[in-house]
Formats: sequence, C-alpha cells, structure tokens
Amino acid sequence: MQEIRSILVYLEAIAEDDLALHRAQLIASKTGARLQLLICDQQADHSHAMAELVRCMRDAGYTAEGEQAWQDSVEKTILFELALYGCELLIKQHVPDSGVAKALLTPLDWKLLRHCPCAVLMVKTRRRWAQGAVLAAVDVANPDGEHRSLHHSIVAHAHDIAALAKGQLHVVSAYPSPIMATAEPVLNTEGGIDERYRQQCQAFQATYGIDQFDLHITEGPPDESITQTARELDAVVTVIGTVARSGLSGALIGNTAETVLDALESDVLVLKPQDIIDQLQAQAAG
Repeated sequence: MQEIRSILVYLEAIAEDDLALHRAQLIASKTGARLQLLICDQQADHSHAMAELVRCMRDAGYTAEGEQAWQDSVEKTILFELALYGCELLIKQHVPDSGVAKALLTPLDWKLLRHCPCAVLMVKTRRRWAQGAVLAAVDVANPDGEHRSLHHSIVAHAHDIAALAKGQLHVVSAYPSPIMATAEPVLNTEGGIDERYRQQCQAFQATYGIDQFDLHITEGPPDESITQTARELDAVVTVIGTVARSGLSGALIGNTAETVLDALESDVLVLKPQDIIDQLQAQAAG
C-alpha cells in the first residue's frame, strides 16, 4: 500500500462525499499518491463539476486530476484509464446486483475484479477505518509459488492498512471439513486434517510474525469462513486474493472474492499475483 503512487477513483457522481473518493483521500493523505478522478457518462456533461471538485481537492493538499470519459462501457473505460495513467489501485464504491441480474449477466464489479491489472478496493460502507480490525484472508493449504507470492502481498497490504488506520491486523485461513478432504490431497495425510493444517499455520505465523491470537483457523468453505470471521471481528477492511482468470476457469477458480463481495460488511481490497497482473497488462497493451 505504501508503494502505491497513482490511484484511479471511479465516481458514481461528482460529489465530495462520494464513498470511493473519501477512501482515496484517506489513502492519499498517508501515502502521497496522485488521485485520478473518473466519471463515466456518454450523455451529460460533467466537466464544470469535475473541474470544481479537482480544484477543491488541490486546495486541500491533494495531487489530483479529473476526467469524464467513455469507451463503449464502464468496464472498458476503467481499464483504458488504468492503462493510460499507470494506476496501481482502483477504488470504486461497490454496487450489489440482484440475484436475478447475476444469473443473467456478470456484474460489473466481478468483471473488474477479474480484469483490472492492479489492486481493487471496493468500498462498501461509510465506517471509519481508524482503530478498526483489518482482516487478511489467506489459503495456507496452497504452498505453490503463486499462492506464496499472493499471501505475501495480502499480508503486506493488510499490515499497511492496519498501520495507516492504527488498527489491528488479523489473519484468517480455512481448512476443508473431513468430507472434503479428498479434494485437498496436500491435507489428506496421516495425523488428520486439523493437525496438519495447524502445523502449516505455525510455519506461516513464523514467516510473517503473526501472533497466535490474531490468526483465526477455521473449518469449512473459505467464503463462509471469511465472512463469519470478518463479522465476529467487526472488520472495517478485508484483504483477499484472486487468481483472476477469465473465460470458463474464471467462473470456477479464484471466485471466493466474488462470492464474499456482497456478503461482507466491510470494505474489500482484492489483490492478484504478479504474473496475473503482468498478463492483464500485456492484454491491455495489445
């Protein structure tokens, strides 16, 4: 989070109390990041209101620019602007879709989680981050290089947010129930799933310096475990990763972030492994 130097802020409307803008100001005030404000509208002209908002932002000490743009759709416009300005973070207010809408069309926020070549912060509430719980969700059962890199990024970003907000960092990791053990061969070993998983978590704690009281080991589906733990902690931010693959695999792999997005009562920061970000950036450039 401290390394982020440019943030794209998607505005639902030109307003100083916009949820996404409020979070962007908080982060920029601590990191000095440049704010690129964006409104997507192919009909009404927002140039005067945007200019006034940018002026107010600059008067308040922020480095800010603003633009109204349109590239066939909101998703394409956001992806275009991210590439154009080299932004490392997208901040957007999460707008939940109905169950019927999700069954017919992929929600815009899901598309952004899959296709944005950067971190995405989905803002869900007006709650203050100050002194709140920050929850990092990891999958300790996956020891491959991609997940190790993702775990490092998740914990590092969650640590930065907790420091920024003077809050408390917590980590949650779920292991499968016995009925699902055969689907997780890395855990299906002598000694039992619970014991094996806790051994892996101890190694994770040693690597990242996580206090045992701040590590929450749960049994069951990751989406349910993350949501329940966030609720128990009253988390203000949940940091989660996704492999963000598109196509058929995109509907099957890495969709925990999409599943918990509506269920969580906290803001949600979604991260991707660096190789996936590189692929998405290459696709945008091509």
